[in-house]
Amino acid sequence: MAKQTNVEYKDCTVTCACGETFTTKSTKETITTEVCSKCHPFYTGKQNRTSKSSNVEKFKAKYGLDKENK
Repeated sequence: MAKQTNVEYKDCTVTCACGETFTTKSTKETITTEVCSKCHPFYTGKQNRTSKSSNVEKFKAKYGLDKENK
């Protein structure tokens, strides 16, 4: 029978590249990350929206089919 291994969770400090720190629970004592909710473009509102044209519209524009044939 396998020996039971209990994972020990402890308080952990997470540090972002932008300098933001917060605490959570983890098996590690420190975690370093590149982005967090304070600096990620989606959460800060700095994310640019791209135009969402469909593949059909792109195809028609590429081959000149968007103009009606007369």
